[in-house]
Amino acid sequence: MPTSKGHEGIILVADDIEANRELLSALLSTEGYQVVCAADGQQALARLDSDSIDLALLDVVMPRPTGFEVCQTMKSKPETRLIPVVLLTSLNSESDRITGIMCGADDFLNKPVNKHELLARVHSLMRLKQFTDELDNAETVLSSLALSIEAKDPYTEGHCDRLSKCSVALAEKLGLPEDLRVALRRGGLVHDIGKLAVPEHILLKPGPLTPEERKIMEQHTIAGERICAPLRSFRNVLPIIRHHHEKWNGSGYPDGLKGEQIPLTARILQITDIYDALTTDRPYRKALPQEKAFAIMREEVKRGWWDGSILDEFEAVAQGFEPAPSGRVR
Repeated sequence: MPTSKGHEGIILVADDIEANRELLSALLSTEGYQVVCAADGQQALARLDSDSIDLALLDVVMPRPTGFEVCQTMKSKPETRLIPVVLLTSLNSESDRITGIMCGADDFLNKPVNKHELLARVHSLMRLKQFTDELDNAETVLSSLALSIEAKDPYTEGHCDRLSKCSVALAEKLGLPEDLRVALRRGGLVHDIGKLAVPEHILLKPGPLTPEERKIMEQHTIAGERICAPLRSFRNVLPIIRHHHEKWNGSGYPDGLKGEQIPLTARILQITDIYDALTTDRPYRKALPQEKAFAIMREEVKRGWWDGSILDEFEAVAQGFEPAPSGRVR
């Protein structure tokens, strides 16, 4: 099999037998990969904390802890869960493979390792990791763009971050699954990204908007959905972006959805959005205390604007928020 030079990426090789580490390290280095080694599970976890690892080759039968345990720890932490893991093992029983799958392993290789099979699987998983990194970079760019909108107005400083945290806390209280909690975390950050398409003289206008200006402003939910639509990982975020200005009685925008037609995640975000607006300083008034903010929101529920059941749940969650400087919550 001809070797192909020039591959990029850092591979962790963890094996308690030095000869195995040296063999794998030499093979992967010849292919152009940077290799870091660990002699046991504890060293492997330390390497994962200190180096930017792109792929991990873990011996299953390692001391302190085993390869299974290292893999499970990696897949349980947000900062390492997307690193591909290949378990190297001489264990061939079905139960061992099931254990590896339950720990989150991406692939298995039996010892003694076949050189050509190893390189083929490493190349494939490294390509997958590259795609994942590109996706992560795209999400980072979108979040940065969204925060650039917030930075234009000193009164909204920290708004997106607070919204993200409050929405996730409420989602946890409601028992929403992990994928929807992730969507709300992202949605809190990018829900207003469509304001990039709104002219600054409208976006930063200190007084009331004219009917024509309001129509332009209301297009930001559609523009935001369009901006984020190419990212498949944002499929659960798009309904939040598009519908967070709908109202329970159908008088909101852009689609005039009513009641439970409004996605649950959008209803969650809009409750936390209103709360944050009321409990932070604005040019026209000081931040309101929690009790006053919830009194106003309950009146708006009576008008048919918001989902009262979600407001009830959020009120219980918000009791744990501490007031921050200038009346803001953190």
